Amino acid sequence: MFAAFGHSLRLARAGFVFAREGAFVGVDPALLPPVGRPPLALANLIAKRNVEGLSGLSRAIDRLGPSYVKLGQFLSTRPDIVGTKVALELESLQDRVTPMSRDVAVGIIEAGFGVKIETLFASFGEPVAAASIAQVHRATVRTDEGEKAVAVKVLRAGVERRFARDLADMFFAARLSERVSPEARRLRPVQVVETLARSVRMEMDFRLEAAAASEYAENSRDDPEMRAPTVDWDRTTRQVMTMEWIDGVPLADPERLAALGFDPRELARALIQSFLRHALRDGFFHADMHQGNFFVDENGRIVAVDFGIMGRLGRKERRFLAEILFGFIRRDYLRVAEVHFEAGYVPHVHRVEDFAQAIRAIGEPIHSRTADQISMAKLLTLLFDITALFDMTTRVELVLLQKTMVVVEGVARKLDPQLNMWSTSEPVVGAWIAENLGPRRRLEDIARNLSSVGGFLAEAPRRLEEIAGLLDASARIQADFSSANWRRAERVAVWTAFFILFSIVIYLWRH
Repeated sequence: MFAAFGHSLRLARAGFVFAREGAFVGVDPALLPPVGRPPLALANLIAKRNVEGLSGLSRAIDRLGPSYVKLGQFLSTRPDIVGTKVALELESLQDRVTPMSRDVAVGIIEAGFGVKIETLFASFGEPVAAASIAQVHRATVRTDEGEKAVAVKVLRAGVERRFARDLADMFFAARLSERVSPEARRLRPVQVVETLARSVRMEMDFRLEAAAASEYAENSRDDPEMRAPTVDWDRTTRQVMTMEWIDGVPLADPERLAALGFDPRELARALIQSFLRHALRDGFFHADMHQGNFFVDENGRIVAVDFGIMGRLGRKERRFLAEILFGFIRRDYLRVAEVHFEAGYVPHVHRVEDFAQAIRAIGEPIHSRTADQISMAKLLTLLFDITALFDMTTRVELVLLQKTMVVVEGVARKLDPQLNMWSTSEPVVGAWIAENLGPRRRLEDIARNLSSVGGFLAEAPRRLEEIAGLLDASARIQADFSSANWRRAERVAVWTAFFILFSIVIYLWRH
């Protein structure tokens, strides 16, 4: 009870801050249930004068501190929950705080490694960037080739305790909303907070971020246009991560890139194709692709940094993405609808033909525009709006993909305003479909299934003997059974086991 009181008190304070900053100004009361309209009227009554709702939302989140800034940034990746306009406003949240002193950072490093700072680094500078969870210092290390510059990321003191308290408040609010609102249950706020909590926990363990950077670097090792910094594992712990220092020009500065001889249009193409290649080929993509996280090195290769938020796609989701994009290109709306049903995203209580009709309402307006006017990210946003009408359960991994596509498309269009998203994407998407959905891959799938069937068939006699042995042992224990009845039960059991194995074989053959 006391815990609930504490949650309620802190949430009430947060609600007051939101109301005071005008975060609810402009909300249509008709969109709320009757019970929610009086609180809205009270919130607007205490709001500051001459404020705008969306800007007030950002100001309120900034006032509430790092945990709410992180929540806002996370919700900016979920336009299905907060809406497109709010998501775009939340993107502007800057995760910047006053850095802790160099001495405090040195103390954390020395406590984590159990040695003096001079043992680890030849030099260790002042912080160059600070956020709610960590801050970054430039340092140098001694190598056989001489001193090398590195970036050292250090977890902020006390951050874990603060986030734990605020996340507990958010869980309390999410569970309460699911109990009282059917619409909230569809949007799964508890799952949203769980995802945020899991993301924050991973961001606070720099060994996991280092592993993500290492995997990303391995996947892109042979890519000619994008790479990731190398991780210094000897100087990485849960609270400290050391990586290669990147000297490059940020993608946010097209004029400087052009002045140095780099072609912004080629960089835009490379960024889009690399993102799709990682999503489709690897099923592992950078999910925080704002322009501040990408630099161009002296060789013209794009270098990604900050691997705290990553996305994963299974084979089913990758096929879904590729076929959806190709289906819209070909105006094959029935196929787009079938892919949704085959993936199990839309309940079978709905008709495929009705869903295809709804998708046509998205696709046809696109084909009346020139290719450079078509936003692939906007297309997916509209698609998810339609799927809500057909009870499609929120797929967090697909929404994260869609939001990342919105960001990366925006960065690419700043480099090349005339970017043709479809012609740029077609080589990567087409190659993936040819390789993974073409005749050769189908033959490989058949061969793999045949191998699995053969393995089951080869194991079947031994398994049946084991079953028979177990039945014999049971027969000795159950001596009071009549021999005729027991033999009949044994035969039934053996045949049952055989049919179970046979059903498994048939399932593998068909799938």
